[in-house]
Amino acid sequence: MVTIAVTAEGPDEPRVAVSPETVKKLTALGAKVRVQSGAGARARFTDDSLRTAGADIAASAGETLAGADILLKVRRPSAEEIAALKPGAIVAAILDPYDKAAMEPLAGTGASLFSMEFMPRISRAQSMDVLSSQANLAGYKAVVDAASLFGQALPMMMTAAGTVPAAKAFIMGVGVAGLQAIATARRLGAVVSATDVRPATKEQVQSLGAKFIAVEDDEFKQAQTAAGYAKPMSPEYQAKQAELVANHIKTQDIVITTALIPGRPAPKLITAAMLAAMKPGSVIVDLAAERGGNVEGAVPGQTVEVSGVKIVAPINLAGSLPVNASSLYAKNLFAFLELFFDKKDKSFKVNWDDEIVKGTLVAKDGRIVHPNLAPQPAA
Repeated sequence: MVTIAVTAEGPDEPRVAVSPETVKKLTALGAKVRVQSGAGARARFTDDSLRTAGADIAASAGETLAGADILLKVRRPSAEEIAALKPGAIVAAILDPYDKAAMEPLAGTGASLFSMEFMPRISRAQSMDVLSSQANLAGYKAVVDAASLFGQALPMMMTAAGTVPAAKAFIMGVGVAGLQAIATARRLGAVVSATDVRPATKEQVQSLGAKFIAVEDDEFKQAQTAAGYAKPMSPEYQAKQAELVANHIKTQDIVITTALIPGRPAPKLITAAMLAAMKPGSVIVDLAAERGGNVEGAVPGQTVEVSGVKIVAPINLAGSLPVNASSLYAKNLFAFLELFFDKKDKSFKVNWDDEIVKGTLVAKDGRIVHPNLAPQPAA
């Protein structure tokens, strides 16, 4: 029988990689699930609820990991954690794989490391897409947090004493987080606009009742990769887009920035000059803070005020909703692990040629194998 281990995360990570629901489903596949005591406490998954669902509760991390075949984590585990598993065990987590210095020691353990961030953007893998499940929550929470800091009402209110004007919200970057931010801001009654360099997002923005803001030239029409991510734009396009945004942002009350390019620092979208032109009391939530931020002057993990504008730069915003975030992440992991089990005889077998397996596998047999992490040839 395959043993799946789930250990507690670090003090800065309230999420957990399993839920009572997924424990039941994993045991139904034929696996044994072993969870460290207290691992789910911050996500309100008690030891009793996990035990009732079918998990064994272990007193320590070492006891949890001893001889396990699979380790499920939210954040990257340590090499010591992986070494406590069986040789050649499977590890699935949000590994932050572009951090070469951290990944090489993990690869050296000989474990098969799967980075959930590399999940292919194909229809068969939608239920496994951790970036989408977590970004959806982050987009929602960003607007809620911004509204609480704004200090004014968001919807237009017509009263006997006069009219309260609607707040204006501007969403920069229309991926999963951006789309949820648009929808949430609209539900709260704000007048919403949004921008993105990918042409496919224009229709999505308009379908949610928001106004699309972008320089729509020939470069814009080619600004999306086959995987659906934004391409790096030319300095000329960036200058034109920055001018358009600078003029638009002057009138905005709330701005949410979400722009990220895999493997690269976050692009700077809002400069100090733009901040100086914004209305005092405006609020910006920078969802790219963990990658350096989209806003000049943002401080990761802090809220600062620059030119009268509050800049919020949260780290792990999805983790501030740990119950929902853990439930969704655990379902992503379960959908992924289903690929490794034969439902008829409940046997465990990895199809290394599967598109999803190949797309997420970053290390195997002691070396890094993912093409995105291969050394680049000198120019």
